[in-house]
Amino acid sequence: MKDPHALPTWAPRVRPDEIRRLYHLDAQGIYNDDLIADVGYGLLARCESFIRANEAVAGRARCPACGAIVNHHTGKEEVLQCACGWSLPWADYFATFQHKQLSGAGPVITLFQDFVERFPRAQTAQQRMILIDTLLHGFHWYFKTGEPTRPVAVNLIDLRLGDVMAFLDELTYGEQSTPGARERKAEWDTRIVHARSWGRQAPREPVEPA
Repeated sequence: MKDPHALPTWAPRVRPDEIRRLYHLDAQGIYNDDLIADVGYGLLARCESFIRANEAVAGRARCPACGAIVNHHTGKEEVLQCACGWSLPWADYFATFQHKQLSGAGPVITLFQDFVERFPRAQTAQQRMILIDTLLHGFHWYFKTGEPTRPVAVNLIDLRLGDVMAFLDELTYGEQSTPGARERKAEWDTRIVHARSWGRQAPREPVEPA
């Protein structure tokens, strides 16, 4: 083992310029397989990191040395120890993804898991584009009201929340866009009104969107 105290690493958020170019081409009916793969697998890696970070918070941290699951109780003073010889204080492990847009509740995890499972199996560029579009236009949901709060794209695209909203608002659509994309954009337009309203009224104390 090279480093018995190695820190876990997490996939970065996807660059917005690649997504912008993808939608610009899609609006013209052009499918660039390489660009779709770059964006799609970048999103997939980010989704996997999001899932792993939330599993770690739930008591199932993945060892960065061998990939095994290390069960723990998330205590501040706890030291994670793997059978392979790796060990690390939970506080140090947690710090690697804290404030990195890698947290969310069950519905978001389910959305990300669905993308991770389905994207590699998609047979055509159009199918992959549909999966990307569906993922990017997902939301966190406030469990008390069942209303959308913030877009999941803030966990996936390298932009601040307000910039993510503007970015998705401005993506290019056209008559030749992938079937269903413009309809999903219309649905997004309706839900984003609720999300912006929630943001203005959100309580000061942290609330986990469901």
